Amino acid sequence: LPPLLLLVASFSQAEEPVCRQRGDPENPQLSKDGDIMLGGVFSFHSSWKERRDTYRHKPLPLECTSLNFREFQFAQAMLFAIEEINNSTELLPGISLGYKLYDTCGLSRSVRVALALANGNEIVPAPSDAPCTRPGEVQAIIGETSSSPCMAIATVIGPFQIPMVSHFATCACLSDKTMYPSFLRTIPSDYYQGRALGQLVKHFGWTWVGAIRTNDAYGNNGMAIFTETAQQLGICLEYSVIIDTIKASTSRVIVAFLSHMDMDVLIHELSHHNLTGFQWVGSESWIFDSQIAKMDRHHILDGSIGLSIPKAHVSGMREFILNVKPLNSSSNEFFTEFWEELFNCKFKQSSAENQRECTGNEDLTEVHNGFTDMSLMPIFNNVYKGVYAVAHALHSILGCNETCNNKVQLDHFTKIHFQCFEKYDGDEVYFNEDGDPPAKYEIINWQPTQNGIVDFVTVGLHDASLPADKQLNLHNKSIIWAKNSKEVPASVCSEKCPPGTRKVLQKGKPVCCYDCIRCAEGEISNMTDSITCDRCHPEFWSNERRDACVKKVAEFLSYEEIMGALLTAVSLFGTCMTAVVALIFFRYRKTPIVRANNSELSFLLLFSLTLCFLCSLTFIGRPSEWSCMLRHTAFGITFVLCISCVLGKTIVVLMAFRATLPGSNVMKWFGPTQQRLSVLAFTLIQVVICIMWLTISPPFPLKNFKEFKDKIILECDLGSAVGFWAVLGYIGLLALLCFFLAFLARKLPDNFNEAKFITFSMLIFCAVWITFIPAYVSSPGKFSVAVEIFAILASSFGLLICIFIPKCYIILLKPEKNTKKNMMGKVAPISF
Repeated sequence: LPPLLLLVASFSQAEEPVCRQRGDPENPQLSKDGDIMLGGVFSFHSSWKERRDTYRHKPLPLECTSLNFREFQFAQAMLFAIEEINNSTELLPGISLGYKLYDTCGLSRSVRVALALANGNEIVPAPSDAPCTRPGEVQAIIGETSSSPCMAIATVIGPFQIPMVSHFATCACLSDKTMYPSFLRTIPSDYYQGRALGQLVKHFGWTWVGAIRTNDAYGNNGMAIFTETAQQLGICLEYSVIIDTIKASTSRVIVAFLSHMDMDVLIHELSHHNLTGFQWVGSESWIFDSQIAKMDRHHILDGSIGLSIPKAHVSGMREFILNVKPLNSSSNEFFTEFWEELFNCKFKQSSAENQRECTGNEDLTEVHNGFTDMSLMPIFNNVYKGVYAVAHALHSILGCNETCNNKVQLDHFTKIHFQCFEKYDGDEVYFNEDGDPPAKYEIINWQPTQNGIVDFVTVGLHDASLPADKQLNLHNKSIIWAKNSKEVPASVCSEKCPPGTRKVLQKGKPVCCYDCIRCAEGEISNMTDSITCDRCHPEFWSNERRDACVKKVAEFLSYEEIMGALLTAVSLFGTCMTAVVALIFFRYRKTPIVRANNSELSFLLLFSLTLCFLCSLTFIGRPSEWSCMLRHTAFGITFVLCISCVLGKTIVVLMAFRATLPGSNVMKWFGPTQQRLSVLAFTLIQVVICIMWLTISPPFPLKNFKEFKDKIILECDLGSAVGFWAVLGYIGLLALLCFFLAFLARKLPDNFNEAKFITFSMLIFCAVWITFIPAYVSSPGKFSVAVEIFAILASSFGLLICIFIPKCYIILLKPEKNTKKNMMGKVAPISF
């Protein structure tokens, strides 16, 4: 490390205590006396090298190298503001401002310069009873450009309460007043820039971006704020400063938080690797720098967009900065170096007029491009504002009106926080409690022109003082993107998940990398990038795209569909057929074949069959409360009535032939009255069962969501399964009894074969209802209803056809057999 400038007390036995200085004195590169002195710190050289005394083998003062013309421009802006103030009759009248400008040589001499500004180089003897102290050399300091030197200087001068106003140090860390109590700046903090860059990236829908930063306070702190904002806005970053990593990266947008010097190096590397086509987002340190644009010969940065300090114009400043001929009279080595570098010539001393002459470029026309570049005028303006802020504060402290009070102690100046509004040239300068100005940025877009020169076009504004949703104001249509495109480039790790899908994060990758999984059946997502799928209401189902719930189709056996229409037609056909048979029987009611087996039971059987055919219609149509109760009870009662009639006829047949036996009088125990009572009794038992069923737990309409995923089955819930199976069981019991009795009468004379037909009809009836049970249980939805209707119709047709069609055949086609003699026939012995 270079020796530090320190003031120490030296004691001896023979002398009074005196202050001695250790190390070589630090002299300003440019100075001018005045009533009040201001300090300036600028890095006139961007690097340095060590020197050693080879004879004494000890280090010599550092040698600064690589002249930095833009820092000299900043210094010129400061001198311009001081000259304006000194010539002003309204600001600090009667007071002249002097200055001392030091070269920090990058970061290497920052501490030495800070101590020189605080203590000076002169040694003042101290009283015997006081330490070595003296007032500060300057009342305020203007500079430095970079954040790291500012941190070093502000740390040193902080205890002395000397205000320091920087024009380009943006590190958010400098807002910490516990660390840097006297630091102020005329450029917004990176706290606002990092957040603004995050909002800018989010505005264009970029969720997967690369990020490059300078490895210093500026880059690290600025990128940390951008990273935090990006995470809040759902943006994922790829951090890398390795060119190979950039080349292999999948992100097409790169956020560069770099100083202009690092950007120079990066452009060279990008050109070497031919890395083009990336969309660059830049910070204020390089986005409006024309020198960076000139270095980009391969147009790598074309279409870049970023934040810039708002443009400004100060009358006369450009001419003042470019007017360097008066400096020709200076004998300072610094200006010798400056002139030779600026005009690419060598100076020699002129003995005649004690002036220096420039050989090789006598007209001083070929000037270094870096010095004539005025693209950094916004930063010059920041220097200008800093000087004026200090001047207005001094004006207030000194109580200046027409003249200033020179007797005011300027020690109190150190307590001024610059919180008031100060105007200059129509603009306002003020600082908040952190020493920061209002955060306002222009959004700059690099637009290449036909002659190859980049045009810095303002395409928007960002004002951090506005509400969050109104801070960013962009004109998208005027932006030119990378590759001279008019379309906003895409930079995402994964494309947006469309409605109907949900995001599933990829294992081991950031949250911006995900797969889009189609929503399951019955679930939807109606928004882009949904993280979940919402299940539809039970009465709704997801559509094919899975982006909306549609009402499920209510399915029931209706009259409009083919199956319902066919069953209705068959039911009506059976009803009509039964009616025709009844008419035939009524027309021929006095014939032997009709009278042979209790015509009254025959008509009652035909009536019950008609009801059986008609009751099947109650199973068709939308289930309702009354239809659910009617369909099963009507079916149960009509079928019991029907089977009771068949049972009565079977018993009559058996009793009739039993009565032909000698000494038998059984018919008197089963005459017409007993037949009617038996039918009534059997039917009443079913009626009682149905009443109990309807009373305890009746059938009711039900929406079945479980049978099908995409349909609602409208059906009748049985209510009490015991009641349902009791009704069926009772019908089955009567049918088995009837079948058993008819089976016993199977050997009756052939001429009177009704028992055989009853046996056959009961066989069909039992077969139908036995097969009905498994078919009914296993059939889904409306098909179970169709199975039940089919069983009703099949068993009804079986009874109608087997019992009545043979008799109709004889009545209509074989009338010669419809005689009493033929009905009696030859009676054979009957054995049971």
